[in-house]
Amino acid sequence: MMTSRERVAHALDHREPDRVPIDLGGTAVTGMHASTVYALRQRLGLDAPGAPVKVIEPYQMLGEIGPDLMDALGIDVVGLAGTRTMFGFPNERWKPWTMFDGTPVLVPEGFNTTPDANGDILMYPEGDRSVPPSGRMPKGGCFFDSIPRQHPIDDDRLDPADNLQEFRPIDPAELAHFGREAERLFTGTDKAIVASFGGTAFGDIALVPAPWLKHPRGIRDVAEWYLSTAARRDYVYKVFEGQCAVALENLAKIHAVVGDRIAAAFVTGTDFGCQAGPFIAPAAYRDLYKPFHTEVNAWIHRRTKWKSFIHTCGSVAAFIPDFIEAGFDILNPVQCSAAHMDPAELKRAYGGRLAFWGGAVDTQRTLPYGTPDEVRAQVRGRVEIFAPGGGFVFNAVHNIQAKTPVANVQAFFEAAHEFGRYAP
Repeated sequence: MMTSRERVAHALDHREPDRVPIDLGGTAVTGMHASTVYALRQRLGLDAPGAPVKVIEPYQMLGEIGPDLMDALGIDVVGLAGTRTMFGFPNERWKPWTMFDGTPVLVPEGFNTTPDANGDILMYPEGDRSVPPSGRMPKGGCFFDSIPRQHPIDDDRLDPADNLQEFRPIDPAELAHFGREAERLFTGTDKAIVASFGGTAFGDIALVPAPWLKHPRGIRDVAEWYLSTAARRDYVYKVFEGQCAVALENLAKIHAVVGDRIAAAFVTGTDFGCQAGPFIAPAAYRDLYKPFHTEVNAWIHRRTKWKSFIHTCGSVAAFIPDFIEAGFDILNPVQCSAAHMDPAELKRAYGGRLAFWGGAVDTQRTLPYGTPDEVRAQVRGRVEIFAPGGGFVFNAVHNIQAKTPVANVQAFFEAAHEFGRYAP
């Protein structure tokens, strides 16, 4: 039997391992909502009733996938991430909190919130309630939305440096953290490590509002940013140039401390597709984003053994040839429910050049609203398509959300083991 690390390495090299490797929680886009983690742990008998779950990513309220849950589900991947959350406070010094649905959780000390007049929950950058809030969880909601804090824009005074304020040389303490954690995960587990170092996601709209900054400058409104990629193209290009220069310097420092212990690096989470088709024209991708993706991936492939991971939702079939040319090795989440994203066609056209990480079940309809048998049937079909020849890491289409029936979640992972075995 292979180790998890060997299993993932075979799959990413387009070789068939003993079974399809499984990810849950390796990245911030392949995890599970804390309330669903709680329900699953209770169903599997891993905790006493009422035992809280850690929220390790408070923006999306993702729950910790602990070693015992990994063992119970046969997970092959572990994540390596930074010390701070999307709201800028450290993931440390845990305290109890209760979600709207009553789920008991533990949150970091800096998770400081206030209710507004409507009963929404407001979150603050670095947990500092003396500055305007940067996140909002609607009353009865399950996760936070960013609150854009956009100052009036004067085009004559726009300075790309303002949108670069979060891109700085990596802090020595953060660098030391990556080195320690890479060593701990590599020697203390047999899992494949997927690392999220940050700084290389050009134009990721979840990051543009910078909910971790107390006083963000530049273009920080979501709609204004999207308009700017066309109306202020040269400004955005200069932002990306500056970001890329810092990113490459930081990657060199990071590689010096983590080496080749990691299997894959999460490079970007910028979404280029929507449900019905591309979000932008492929020509716009080639002009504005592809040059920087190519530069980052070329650095990775020249100097490391890491695989390069791109997360981009929606209908992105029109971009896949460019993603491959830009040097990406892994595509996630493989949203098969979107237009032109037929799994069999994706595997036929690109399965020899691109590993598919995700796509095992539809999280818009099947997993949250289907039956366990329907989940099993879809998993079987997707595995039969994606698994042959390797190049497939089992995961859902994006994070498993709150209110997903726990019986469906259990069926999902059981089906991975039932149908994911390769012939001897």
